[in-house]
Amino acid sequence: MASIKTATIESEGVEEAGGKASGSQTLLRGLDVIDALIDGSLPLADLSEKLDLTRSTTHRLASALVDRRLLSFRPREGYSLGPKLLELGHAASQQMHLPRVARPHLEQLSAATEDTVHLGVLDGRHALYLDKVPGRRRINIGSRLGERHPIASTGLGKALILDKAEPDWIDFYAPEGTPFDSAARAVWLERMRGYAQKGYAFDLEENEDQIRCVAAPVRGVDGKIVAALSVSSAAQYMSDARMAELTKTVTDAANAISTDLGWSSKP
Repeated sequence: MASIKTATIESEGVEEAGGKASGSQTLLRGLDVIDALIDGSLPLADLSEKLDLTRSTTHRLASALVDRRLLSFRPREGYSLGPKLLELGHAASQQMHLPRVARPHLEQLSAATEDTVHLGVLDGRHALYLDKVPGRRRINIGSRLGERHPIASTGLGKALILDKAEPDWIDFYAPEGTPFDSAARAVWLERMRGYAQKGYAFDLEENEDQIRCVAAPVRGVDGKIVAALSVSSAAQYMSDARMAELTKTVTDAANAISTDLGWSSKP
């Protein structure tokens, strides 16, 4: 494959002191290994020849990819694409068509509440906004598509991690080595426990002053949280009583999107 050869030749010129490959070079070579196996399994000798790399380098790269389940290895067949790629493909497929499936529900939710509705997914340690339907009120909520917002301070972010274990919550609140207020974290964790039990989450002006929101998770066909949606408005329109009332409306919309993605709440 010409593309593999080109990437390999270009990366060959990028060496750190001592002859060791740089991180970017190693990454490119790893991707070349995956590309080389698209058409089927290859033994080590054939794979190294196709990549124009030494057997030892090819074995090192392939072994690392096997450890991450990106490749599989069978003694008589050699290396082939691994199960992790199926998981990544499934996740990518869901994220690519998620906004299209969700859009009608987001519009209906915004029309029913007159408030701004967001759709987002977990992106590392942040919530990535995939869609936004502005509300009818004269309120400026400064979020934009493609923006990444903190998990711990946004309702949408909290909804994305409701299924995770408490140690994960703690890490999202303050990564190891990050200073934090113990009392504030204790309050946050107590709220998270309540949110996890009820299946929705609030933003109580934690991310943006005078802005509150109600959020709920969206689930994929396997029941795992793949996204979340939220209804946001100014605090004057989001009293505690109204937020409590909105929880059913928001979770119903999230469940409707989940159903369209193939999820069923029935056992």
